[in-house]
Amino acid sequence: MRLGVLDIGSNTVHLLVADARPGGRPLATTSRRTVLRLMRYLGPDGEITEEGVSALVAAVADARAVAASEKVDELLATATSAVREAANGAEVIARIEAALGQPLQVLGGESEARYTFLAVRRWFGWAAGQILLFDIGGGSLEIAAGGDEMPDAAASVPLGAGRMTIQFLPQDPPGEDAVEKLRHHARTTLAPVAEAFGSLPRPDHVVGSSKAIRSLAKLVGYPVPGWSGIERMVLPRAALGSWIPRLARIPASARQELPGITPDRAFQIVAGAVVLHEAMRALDVDELEVSPWALREGVLLRYIEELGW
Repeated sequence: MRLGVLDIGSNTVHLLVADARPGGRPLATTSRRTVLRLMRYLGPDGEITEEGVSALVAAVADARAVAASEKVDELLATATSAVREAANGAEVIARIEAALGQPLQVLGGESEARYTFLAVRRWFGWAAGQILLFDIGGGSLEIAAGGDEMPDAAASVPLGAGRMTIQFLPQDPPGEDAVEKLRHHARTTLAPVAEAFGSLPRPDHVVGSSKAIRSLAKLVGYPVPGWSGIERMVLPRAALGSWIPRLARIPASARQELPGITPDRAFQIVAGAVVLHEAMRALDVDELEVSPWALREGVLLRYIEELGW
């Protein structure tokens, strides 16, 4: 069975096509991304502007066409923080559904965390024990922890890299004063989350699963001994902290020349680095491992389970 997962996020509209069979690992066949950075299209009242909605609808229509050309049997379409929090969210959802020709599942923040946690658990396996997960999107940061397939605790806070760039680091380069203001905001926002997660068992593995975290791991991390590739990279908090002042002093055009920093991430990678560093500090994490599976794979895995295979 060929399945498609369409993830309509704050940064991108991303279609993943995978072949699934009973008892087998889903095998990705196609990945199609359109970079939007919807936070750029927010109006004064928190609405997505007409320019942004038009770009979003065009990206969704393109993804639908790709899914049709790939002969997808079922398209699972989800939307996350940018759409669900927009002042005109209901109108935007209606236009997306018209472009899709089917209903759209709008995920809450904790649902995002739970789907992503499922994907990470499957990737690392039961032997990984207690897992603590960080996932930084454009609009929000998801954190989840537990020893089973569903986390014992899940939280979503509005500390996404795109959102924080617009609110705190709009200048290019942002400079150290702006970074310190963001750092203080992130610490204040994360304090109650850290308190809630502090009663849980210490994790055996701390995992980061987003594109922003993978980019930062390529910049400051190192491979697990005996392995190669981004799937087994480790990102140390100390190395991340030492890079933040350097990233804040150079313009986005120079950041995209650094290892792992793609042009579509160059502008908001500073905010992503600050938020991740503060989240690791708040939960007393020295380093994390990178997972190549995240929300899309979690949605796919949950759907396969529901088929009863």
